[in-house]
Amino acid sequence: MTEEKKASTPLLDELEDGPWPSFVKEMKKEAHRPMTRDALLQLERSYEEHLSHWKHGGLVGVMGYGGGVIGRYSDLADEFPAVAEFHTHRVNQPSAWFYTSDALRTLCDIWDRHGSGLTNMHGSTGDIVFLGSTTEAIEPLFADLTKAGWDLGGSGSNMRTPSCCVGPARCEWACYDTLDACYNITQHFQDELHRPFFPYKYKFKFAGCPNDCVASIARSDCSVIGVWKDDIQINQERVKEYEKAGTDINAEACGLCPTRCMEWDGTTLDIDNSNCVKCMHCINLMPKALKPGNERGATILIGSKAP
Repeated sequence: MTEEKKASTPLLDELEDGPWPSFVKEMKKEAHRPMTRDALLQLERSYEEHLSHWKHGGLVGVMGYGGGVIGRYSDLADEFPAVAEFHTHRVNQPSAWFYTSDALRTLCDIWDRHGSGLTNMHGSTGDIVFLGSTTEAIEPLFADLTKAGWDLGGSGSNMRTPSCCVGPARCEWACYDTLDACYNITQHFQDELHRPFFPYKYKFKFAGCPNDCVASIARSDCSVIGVWKDDIQINQERVKEYEKAGTDINAEACGLCPTRCMEWDGTTLDIDNSNCVKCMHCINLMPKALKPGNERGATILIGSKAP
């Protein structure tokens, strides 16, 4: 941005300080675009007035779909005309967010042609989020996305875009194939994903183990979480190595076990698996010594919201 523009966003400038990545800094890189520039200036106004200047001006979308595009309009269109329309597009992400560099370049090229160029990788539901397009650009953008093999995600009162952890692709704790489950649920429920007819939104998330790296309990209505039925696998020699390396097994493992189902006598770690609640604490603490059992599957939780 020019010095004049920088001087006009003093509150946003504060968000560029500190050790963390700054969305303001990233937006300013694209401030040569009128839409991004006006988005920054309107946001500065919102910070000054403690008031959002986005309004809901009606439904927008692509022909045949009822979801995937969230209409957003400015109530300061006369002052910031480039964001008079600033619609959000949710794009269905691949399972576990695995991309090739070519796929990412294709997405960015499409978005550069039709929108602001601003993205959110990813939204809390999991979608690729394109931030800021005009109504006129919605159909051409959708045409380019589908031609390249992509589709819109869910929005509104429908089944939202399912998401999953990396599962067996990268994680040894995965108790089932989260990527396959997520893909198959997505393909099977295309109508429910694209054409809202529920009284409220509904979210699926697939976690390969109780660590729940995809935050399914906090962020979904149906959590599918990998678990095991048999005993935790123990390598007693590796347990001793952890103790020699400084791990206080009684304090850090046995003492913090939520059901106190573990005992350590200095030579042998004993687990009462009938009282184990599969919290993963001991496995996370000593991953070279402990791992989930061999009889693996999943637990399905319905209505699983955070307290």
